[in-house]
Amino acid sequence: MTLTPEQQTEIETARAAAHSTRRATVPALEELLFTALPVLDHGFVRVVDYMGDDNAVVQAARVSYGRGTRKTTEDEGLIRYLMRHYHSTPFEMCEIKYHVKLPIFVARQWIRHRTANVNEYSARYSIMDKDFYIPSPENLATQSASNRQGRGDVLDPETAARVLALLRADAEQTYDHYAEMLDEEGIGLARELARMNLTLNTYTQWYWKTDLHNLFNFLRLRADAHAQYEIRVYAEAMLETAKAWVPLSYAAFRDYRLGAVTFSAKMLDVLRAMLAGESPSPEESGLSKREWAEMMGALGRKDGT
Repeated sequence: MTLTPEQQTEIETARAAAHSTRRATVPALEELLFTALPVLDHGFVRVVDYMGDDNAVVQAARVSYGRGTRKTTEDEGLIRYLMRHYHSTPFEMCEIKYHVKLPIFVARQWIRHRTANVNEYSARYSIMDKDFYIPSPENLATQSASNRQGRGDVLDPETAARVLALLRADAEQTYDHYAEMLDEEGIGLARELARMNLTLNTYTQWYWKTDLHNLFNFLRLRADAHAQYEIRVYAEAMLETAKAWVPLSYAAFRDYRLGAVTFSAKMLDVLRAMLAGESPSPEESGLSKREWAEMMGALGRKDGT
């Protein structure tokens, strides 16, 4: 993880400050507030602000003014009910804002989640830092033969070393050319033009603010084992912040979304038949080969028996 001296000073100053408030605060998240959690080689995630807590979700669902005489177990039961039955608006009452440093190619994948407020570092106004993402050898793999957007076998050490050398050389060269084009004593090219030459593994930064409902949607997709490694590790860091922030909502999310499987109506028919002692075949099920394989995989019966 790379922090500039200015960022480190900003973090230390923010963490040293204290503010009196009547708003709900969460001690566990307060402890994490402003702290940069390292991700990849130079990236980080840090919470810079938040609003609401588990009780805000409960209040919104009950449309009440305060906690009253409700017990924690009742609040937990309500939150689990809301999550289980796909209620969304109570979770939208909580918001969180992150400061994230990430490679440009990860940012372009991340921005597809169009349910947040985003303000990214501008290379039109400022000069990009000389930070590049260079994968570790174990994260270099061939193209998957069965998945058009996934990875296959890990590269052998010699090939991995060659790939890493190419990545470093290309990133160094393009940044050097970027700096040369910017040089006011030489070319003096406009920043908005010079930036086009940077590689996609160059790090950018942004502030990303979203509500809890949409944060959970993001994490459900990006913390999944099938998500690309480089964005999954960001989601995993953010899971820890969600756990500290809203532990009851996080536990419900973990049980009903993150660790859950959804079956279609046809899949349920197959499951009922299996529970009745029958052995339905893929052809009889009406499921596609992929659907059948996914269902059997979820049941731990990869051979379909």
